[in-house]
Amino acid sequence: MATSLKIDDPLKDRVQHLASQRRRSPHSIMLEAIQQYVEREEARERFKQEALASWAAYKETGRHLSGEEVRTWLNTWGTDEESSVPACHK
Repeated sequence: MATSLKIDDPLKDRVQHLASQRRRSPHSIMLEAIQQYVEREEARERFKQEALASWAAYKETGRHLSGEEVRTWLNTWGTDEESSVPACHK
C-alpha cells in the first residue's frame, strides 16, 4: 500500500540531516519513526484495555491486592526468598 506523507520543510530538512548522519535514507528514518510510534500507541492501548478489564473485574468480584501486598511481593523478586503472587482477597 503506497501512502504519501506531506511534511513541512523544516521537518523535512531535519529528517534529511539525520538520515545523512546515520547513512540511511530519509524514507527508512521516517518508516522507523512511524513504526515506533504505532508500536508505542498500541502498547498504550493494550495497557489501557487491561486496566479497564481489571477495574471491571474488581467491581464485579471485589477481589484485590493492596499496594502494600504487591510491594512486599515485588521486593522478594530476585532474592532467595522470592515468593509466588499472593492470593487476591475481598
